[in-house]
Amino acid sequence: MHKNYVEFQVSGDYALFSDPITRVGGEKCSYQIPTYEALKGILHSIYWKPTIIWIIDEVRIMNPIQTETKAMKPMGYGGGNELSYYTYLKQVCYQVRAHFEWNLNRPELENDRNENKHHNIAKRMVARGGRRDIFLGTRECQGYVEPCDYDADQEKSAYFGIEELAFGFMYHGMTYADEAVLEEDKGKLTKRFWRPVMRKGVIQFQRPEECVDKQYVHEMDVKEFGTHNFSGIEEFSQEASE
Repeated sequence: MHKNYVEFQVSGDYALFSDPITRVGGEKCSYQIPTYEALKGILHSIYWKPTIIWIIDEVRIMNPIQTETKAMKPMGYGGGNELSYYTYLKQVCYQVRAHFEWNLNRPELENDRNENKHHNIAKRMVARGGRRDIFLGTRECQGYVEPCDYDADQEKSAYFGIEELAFGFMYHGMTYADEAVLEEDKGKLTKRFWRPVMRKGVIQFQRPEECVDKQYVHEMDVKEFGTHNFSGIEEFSQEASE
């Protein structure tokens, strides 16, 4: 296990995890399990800096998978409202284990690579329920974060007695240019897919660079950080010159 890991439980009345392409309009239907990207977004709301990249190691599905369909009236592209049906997961609860790594695509932030600092802040933010509002896939699905003892709750999963359950071909997440590890992904926005399998209630995620099924969306530049958009960069630069 990585030294800089965090463990937390996130729960909510509703969740909607899906491929972003299917959210453009009309009907929306959630996957049965959270996506890597959705859990990473929750961690960004708990604590994030461009110096680090969060890696989701695994998630435990605590509650039985249930769905509820609601009639919604979203705004139509031509104006007015349209009737659509959204299928949400309901009464969800997940336990997550994750760790962070340095973003090597940002050499300008090298002097901010203080593992103890970021780890301690991240753990404090988990205890406080996050720095920003927590959403379970979409903004209308409010989530709540609290610390948990990941290893102690193994048998509390509703699926602990099921040896293996596969979920087929699913959206994994997005690889942005500033987080790309593989040379072939650099300078691009890349969409990833995978085939998750749950074992005794736990889904172990592939790392982003391990996903072989992917689609390039478009070219993308890396946003650079400096004194104009990142507080503390002068301090880091001064330390580097000493």
